[in-house]
Amino acid sequence: MNPLCTSGQVLAGVEGRMGLITLNRAKALNALSLPMVQDLMRVLHSWQADPTVMGVAIRGMGKGPHGGEQPFGTFCAGGDIRFFHQAALAGDYRQLANFFNEEYTLNHLIHTYPKPFIALMDGVCMGGGMGISQGASLRVVTERSSIAMPETAIGLFPDVGGGYFLSRCPGRVGEYLALTGQSLGPSDAIAIGLADGAIPSGQLDSIWAGLAQTPFENANAIERFVAIKFIAHHAALTMQRSQIDAVFALEGVPAMRQALAASASDWAHATLAQLERNSPLMLAVTLEQIRRARSMSLADDLRMERTMVYHCFHLRPGEAGETVEGIRALAIDKDRKARWNPARSEEVTPTQVQSFFDSPWAVADHPLRNLA
Repeated sequence: MNPLCTSGQVLAGVEGRMGLITLNRAKALNALSLPMVQDLMRVLHSWQADPTVMGVAIRGMGKGPHGGEQPFGTFCAGGDIRFFHQAALAGDYRQLANFFNEEYTLNHLIHTYPKPFIALMDGVCMGGGMGISQGASLRVVTERSSIAMPETAIGLFPDVGGGYFLSRCPGRVGEYLALTGQSLGPSDAIAIGLADGAIPSGQLDSIWAGLAQTPFENANAIERFVAIKFIAHHAALTMQRSQIDAVFALEGVPAMRQALAASASDWAHATLAQLERNSPLMLAVTLEQIRRARSMSLADDLRMERTMVYHCFHLRPGEAGETVEGIRALAIDKDRKARWNPARSEEVTPTQVQSFFDSPWAVADHPLRNLA
């Protein structure tokens, strides 16, 4: 274990020409804690300046067949939402601020990392897991991969750069994924540009060993070593692209819901049910986020999202906030009966949406002002 990793929740070391990282919190599906984010930042900064490290690969620790743990099977299920809930109820906004400042800075670092960065997205890869994989120079999925940005289900929005990478999906797929939280398998992920290729999960152990043992002559050789193992995959959308583009190009969520309700298709009925489970307010905020982010740089998008997440916990502090209520319903009480406020999309006002984009900081004081 690299001595820079102090939490035990991240295992990292240099083998051969590679820096190898394992997210080591299998019981929590490798959900990112603040210590994990800090460990990842320290390791990546150290390796960035180390000429002996030619590239980086990251994987998750999963659950073994007999209750133990073994590498792969789970990548990262997101951020530690239980921590968000506890900190918000305790009024510990300093800890919340530290988490999001460091997580978003980590996301930016990965997107701009100067060395090959290979993310092996086997199993669940959601939320914060997407934040530490979408910036990778090579994003690998397997037949077990399930990727999503499901934050609207907990009264949040697809952060960690989600505005940036979802808005760059083809057509209106970004709006669809952001609002519904729909999970994708490997074919769809590759087809819409959220993964670069697929490898059978049974080959991951040998690839990991090969990365450690191969005397790579240059950085390009590292990515070639993995990419030549990509299997021919049916990289064609299984989702209903024409319906997605027609519905999710509409002006607002009420119009989308009306169009879905008027359709006779099974897809429309399932999609409407997804939207109706999620926070009406955060659906409207998320739609605005994706459409604004389409013309933004990554750094500007992350600064916007930092402003948005501040308001998720400060506009209505404590139990009154959509995010705290959404986490309660999904992960704390698990009754799945969130009391959203407003309760209907038609009740959401433009002023309520705009409030999430009004920065509480002057430009020179923004906590992510130094992102290039």
